[in-house]
Amino acid sequence: MRETILSLSITLLILLAALLHAVWNALIKSNEDRLSMMAFVAGSGSLMVLPLLPFVPVPSWEVWKILILSLVLHTGYKVFLIKAYTHGDMGQVYPLARGTAPAIVTLAGFFFLGEELPALSTLGIFLIIAGIVSLAWRSKNGPRGASDPRAVLYALGTSAFIAAYTLNDGLGGRTAETASAYVIWLFALDGISITLIALWRRGPSLLRPQRAWLIGAAGGAASTVAYWLVIWAMSIAPLGPVAALRETSVVFGALISGLILKEGLGWRAVIAAAIVAAGVILLKL
Repeated sequence: MRETILSLSITLLILLAALLHAVWNALIKSNEDRLSMMAFVAGSGSLMVLPLLPFVPVPSWEVWKILILSLVLHTGYKVFLIKAYTHGDMGQVYPLARGTAPAIVTLAGFFFLGEELPALSTLGIFLIIAGIVSLAWRSKNGPRGASDPRAVLYALGTSAFIAAYTLNDGLGGRTAETASAYVIWLFALDGISITLIALWRRGPSLLRPQRAWLIGAAGGAASTVAYWLVIWAMSIAPLGPVAALRETSVVFGALISGLILKEGLGWRAVIAAAIVAAGVILLKL
């Protein structure tokens, strides 16, 4: 049975997913070879769920069509994210990429899926989006933000992929026999394409035992659990509030950017985080 509002348990689980998502993004950003680290994260995530495949139903053709499209979108997302982190800081790229997506998802849910949202929830979504996007203009180079326009362009491209796969995977979680079955198949296949790209670009050295494997495994676990929680939530709650609440990951990302990656955490980020928190409260009213 689908819920019409977000319960406390769903809210807390989505916030956990947001934290885990910010953590694995920080692992990608902090590594000099971001393509290899992305392959380790996605590849390890796939390996972790492979043992579960015999215990879930084989997808129907309708679900396979959704899965194939999703794999293409997830690959595009990874490539654009790597490019964005190459040209910009996490404190700039992460909020811009994550902040634009919920607006697209919410509008699509309203216009194409017939989802109706209470007025306070709608206001809360827009407050979250405003706070997230404002975080994008915090930069260690000054309050005006981005020093390299390529970072902004790739971040916006990343956001488009996020919006597309969020809607597609939300549909997949609803169409499959269970949301968990859909996520297991998605993650079992998700690491293949980016690993092949990394092997093509880096060669056999990618397979050499190295410390980055362990870091990638930690990132893969965080990524898998985070997305699993979100797909499950989308299967029983409205897409817009779930997607918007998930984007509070940028608050965690802002803290990681300033306190761990030392990219700078100013008063603008604190105000933006407060705006996001206000939006979350409105979603609960």
